[in-house]
Amino acid sequence: MKEHYVLALDQGTTSSRAILFNKSGVVIGVRQIPFNQVFPKPGWVEHDPEEIWESQLKAAHGAIEAAQIEADQITAIGITNQRETTLVWDRATGKPVYNAIVWQCRRSAEICQELRALGLSEMVREKTGLVLDPYFSGTKLMWLFNEVPGLRARAERGELMFGTVDTWLIYRLTGEHKTDPTNASRTLLFNIKDGCWDKELLKQFNIPEAILPKVQPSSSNFGITGKELFGVEIPVTGCAGDQQAALFGHACFEPGMAKNTYGTGCFTLMNTGAFPVRSEHNLLTTVAWDLGKGYTYALEGSVFIAGAVIQWLRDQMGLISDAAESEKLARSVEDSGEVFLVPAFVGMGAPYWDSDVRGTVVGITRGTTKAHFVRAALESIAYQSRDLLVAMEKDFGRPISCIKADGGASLNNFLMQFQADILDRRVILPEVGETTALGAAYLAGLKVGYWENLKEVELNWRKKREFNPEMAADRRDKLLECWEKAVSSARSYH
Repeated sequence: MKEHYVLALDQGTTSSRAILFNKSGVVIGVRQIPFNQVFPKPGWVEHDPEEIWESQLKAAHGAIEAAQIEADQITAIGITNQRETTLVWDRATGKPVYNAIVWQCRRSAEICQELRALGLSEMVREKTGLVLDPYFSGTKLMWLFNEVPGLRARAERGELMFGTVDTWLIYRLTGEHKTDPTNASRTLLFNIKDGCWDKELLKQFNIPEAILPKVQPSSSNFGITGKELFGVEIPVTGCAGDQQAALFGHACFEPGMAKNTYGTGCFTLMNTGAFPVRSEHNLLTTVAWDLGKGYTYALEGSVFIAGAVIQWLRDQMGLISDAAESEKLARSVEDSGEVFLVPAFVGMGAPYWDSDVRGTVVGITRGTTKAHFVRAALESIAYQSRDLLVAMEKDFGRPISCIKADGGASLNNFLMQFQADILDRRVILPEVGETTALGAAYLAGLKVGYWENLKEVELNWRKKREFNPEMAADRRDKLLECWEKAVSSARSYH
């Protein structure tokens, strides 16, 4: 009898990945396909929707080939995705009407300012758990309606479909126009308490409801793949935004459990249970997942530039040839030589939410070397994450005992040790590093009975490595004082 597996489609900001998992949560096949980044203007970021789809389908076939299995051995498909990225396509033809506007894109900053001037900030915060920032999908959609002639009229006539990347993939896989609450809750249009698209917000933003997808639980039936795609029909039964999927993949099922994903951006989420916790420290309140029995909520903080600063060192600055070299250079010096880099290339996320601030370097002297600069860049990731976690602890009312870490930059041992030191908390890495994709697989597999319950999922989580704080308190305090001054310098220069 053939073994069966679950396929996770992990559609990220710079690449599309597909991973096959077995019952133990072990990877048996993986394929990753990079795709192009489009930068039409400073602060603008776009993707070609067709390239997203084609790279994701190619990755899926590649994972099946790598695992040396047949498509009929796939029990279910789960989707996880870059969130907030905004797509609109023609309902009749399925063709995109514009490039995907990526979550990093700042083009709707002026729209956000106008909405804040109208006094909508508090209503948005109360209904959605979010802040009025270009990061989220709703103002990107408003920008499209304002700038592309005839688009709003077409939407009002029901001719167009809007979706985040999960919705686009579900549509291309199954023909269905659907999403889940984790992605819907990132649009500025979804009421996270009532669990529906909010009519008052739609009216204020002048967005027709006809363009929006159906919202259903993260672990539910989203449709069946067309037979022409894999040669067999496969149910799509799991869907969650990448950060919520990672929280689920880490088995953070109890309130107070937290994870940090070190990807292109850096994202910290804490499970807060069945009730949304309003942040008093500029964090977001969001839906963690919905298993069909009511929402689980989370607090979230987002660093816009994390692993992307390593890419910048390599591709734009030419200071390293690959990501692994950054760790070697950082270890070659005792410290950053009092150099602090604030990588606010597209503004700063939580807890600052300053879309105008730009990247800043302070403390450079004649003695500053490439190694100091690279070390400062790596340390900036840990400093930003620490800012989020401190705010999160204050909102939740008790300290976090440890952080479960994942993402590409979590493979950098220097960064993980510095994170433990500057945070003064344990940092734990899982044995299976593909936590985001694993979360999507779990959501899909639970729906079809591949995994029986959360306890079975929890038993799959195994520790690979643990980093414990080693830094002296007085040194930590001095470094944090300098970091705070660097952030103040960056925010004062615009």
